[in-house]
Amino acid sequence: MDHAIAVTTPRYLKTPDAAIHLGLSPRTLEKHRCYGTGPVYRRLGGRIVYAIDDLEAWAALGTRRSTSDPGNGVVHPARRFPATGTRG
Repeated sequence: MDHAIAVTTPRYLKTPDAAIHLGLSPRTLEKHRCYGTGPVYRRLGGRIVYAIDDLEAWAALGTRRSTSDPGNGVVHPARRFPATGTRG
């Protein structure tokens, strides 16, 4: 009997694999998650996972054709943004 093994592409990646997919360090991806500047993620039980489509969509925000191209979105650095409307 011939048993075919179905090879499937994972739909979700854990943080280390998602970071490799994006070319980032896992720590940078964790910082993006904490600051709200990174890709959409899901919490499944106690695990954080990223859908590959969400990683691709987030990375696409940084697509540019030249240094003068404003693009369609912004990929922010992994750091806190100053609060708006604060006194200073």
